[in-house]
Amino acid sequence: MTEDSVTEAGVTEKTALTPATHTVPPARFSHGVRKGNILQVAGQVGFLPHVEGRPPTPAGPTLREQTLQTLENVRSVLEAGGAGWDDVMMIRVYLTDTAHFAEMNDLYNAYFEEQGLKEAPAARTTVYVGLPAGLLIEIDALAVLG
Repeated sequence: MTEDSVTEAGVTEKTALTPATHTVPPARFSHGVRKGNILQVAGQVGFLPHVEGRPPTPAGPTLREQTLQTLENVRSVLEAGGAGWDDVMMIRVYLTDTAHFAEMNDLYNAYFEEQGLKEAPAARTTVYVGLPAGLLIEIDALAVLG
């Protein structure tokens, strides 16, 4: 996506985003939505890239595998909307176990150091026990482009 869709009335339209690496959502929602210079990435989990005819598959059973894949899935949606990590203003992390906080923080810090992030976004981590069985982490992000 390189330009915003603007109606004749001058209103910026909302554009739903589903990267090729992601499955089509099972209900009426999007992996991300962009309107003007605002991009909201919906909660992403550690599913491997989509393979036609195969159900969504977690990257592995460990927090490390799932966290790194989840961050890559968020990045894919950002890129589909014309954004990158430096455009992200807020990241929300949902863990299923309080014992995972320290490990997730280490993985998060190393990932963003490797990405060359200029300024850290605001972030919030909370424990949420409603993820599907086997999933340990979910991450969403809000980006402002420009």
